[in-house]
Amino acid sequence: MDESSPILLFDSGVGGLTVYDALRQTLPQAPVIYVADLAGLPYGTKSEAQIAARVSGLLGRLAERFQPRLACIACNTASTIALGMVRDVLEIPVVGTVPAIKPAAALTQTGTIGLVGTQATIRQAYVDNLEAAFAGGKRLLRVAAPELVAAAEAKLRGKPVDPALIADVHARLIAMPGGDAIDTLVLACTHFPLLADELAQAFGPEVQQVDGAKGIARRIANLLDGQAFEAPLPNRFIVTGPVSDADGLADALTRRGFSAAEAF
Repeated sequence: MDESSPILLFDSGVGGLTVYDALRQTLPQAPVIYVADLAGLPYGTKSEAQIAARVSGLLGRLAERFQPRLACIACNTASTIALGMVRDVLEIPVVGTVPAIKPAAALTQTGTIGLVGTQATIRQAYVDNLEAAFAGGKRLLRVAAPELVAAAEAKLRGKPVDPALIADVHARLIAMPGGDAIDTLVLACTHFPLLADELAQAFGPEVQQVDGAKGIARRIANLLDGQAFEAPLPNRFIVTGPVSDADGLADALTRRGFSAAEAF
């Protein structure tokens, strides 16, 4: 294995940076290429067929060009739909991102869990199976909040978050039968931890927020245990579509050790 061979992190946008942040804590020396499919954003409003074809096709091309040692689909929507297909295409380990229902079920004291994701994520049988496997006897209340993807993208570019968007998500969850008992909130989109402060203000300190970033980072570290790294810093941030779509991200990228955004 070439010591400079990167870890490839892939997301529809900047949400996967929450996974990157956790990975940098776990494997600070590992070279990373982050790819944001801004030309395909948002995924949550697309059909399963569109997402599967786009994600598997892009990751095949990315793996051919960058020769990564591992790929991570840092996107719940893409993972719940296309993870199996991507694993069939690539000949390297592929780590997915799925809603953190298992840890949420272990944390809840009231037995009522809220889950916020995109439309495409919350309707997947994959999520039904996670609920059946790990949250039996618990109440899992799901809402689609695609508008929070755009809010997180804007926030990382230095723009304010409209409090009404967060208030609407809170109101819709609380209005569901048993919603007033929610004490754990699953952030089933990697974009949503970027809005953790706003969500905490709406839901209150008694509601724990759960996402999968740290677990994904641990899984990547486990799969790469014993491998040597020679990081050609800074790391690379690549976007599909015009590189101008990454305007406003310079500060966020620099803080995370990336060079300037590049076009794929």
